[in-house]
Amino acid sequence: MPEAYCVKCKAKKEIKNPTQVTMKNGRPAVQGSCPDCSTKLFKIGASS
Repeated sequence: MPEAYCVKCKAKKEIKNPTQVTMKNGRPAVQGSCPDCSTKLFKIGASS
């Protein structure tokens, strides 16, 4: 599972419902939500 920093929780969390997206500039990213507070999480780079 990819991890991203949650600004609201101030901690690194696993991304809930990760979705592979492509940004406007063509770079891959993973988008999802925080499992605790449901804030949107975003991780730039291909999922591993």
